[in-house]
Amino acid sequence: MAPSSEGNIVYSPAEVDECAELYTSMQLEGIVNYKAFRQAVEGYKKISNRHRDILTLIDFSKPSTEKRLYVFDMKNRKMLFNSLVSHGRNSGGNYATSFSNEYGSYKSSLGFYLTETTYNGGNGYSLILNGLEKGINDKAKERAIVVHGASYANPSVIKGGGRLGRSLGCPALPQKISKPIIDAIKGGSVMYIYAEKLEYFAQSEILSDILNEM
Repeated sequence: MAPSSEGNIVYSPAEVDECAELYTSMQLEGIVNYKAFRQAVEGYKKISNRHRDILTLIDFSKPSTEKRLYVFDMKNRKMLFNSLVSHGRNSGGNYATSFSNEYGSYKSSLGFYLTETTYNGGNGYSLILNGLEKGINDKAKERAIVVHGASYANPSVIKGGGRLGRSLGCPALPQKISKPIIDAIKGGSVMYIYAEKLEYFAQSEILSDILNEM
């Protein structure tokens, strides 16, 4: 059986089989992008300082009109949440296509994060994110990139404008579901924000050791 590849990322048959079995057992076909899921799972396994068996995937290859945030219970092999989520206002319209790590860019940042503590701020109940990838998302705290609820992320906004409202770079959630999701992922779980960007894969140290592996 030949290894499976995605661009320059090559997975061994064992890695592919393990991830495919997990994907099937969680009944994710037709719901979750398998390519994004596989990368999220590989990164999750490599982040040793996580404290929770919870993995969040945000798939920015999908439009804002679709539910593109997923929360997985990795221990019990089930999906806990599937929700709409906003991207940064300078990342694009209905699709997020441009990303940045810079303060004041008002763009989303790709890659792997660890969730930290919650607080009540200007956007209500919010969750601090620690960006783990240098030059990609490690300025998340400096930029105040957090998970929070927002009225512009509510489904009703799509009916009026044809897309979800946009944030200043934060993954903003519908208000009704933001607190349950934050409570499910807070305290040291892994989050992966995915898009089909080859420049991300060229920079990512977390995914680098599976580049060109056999």
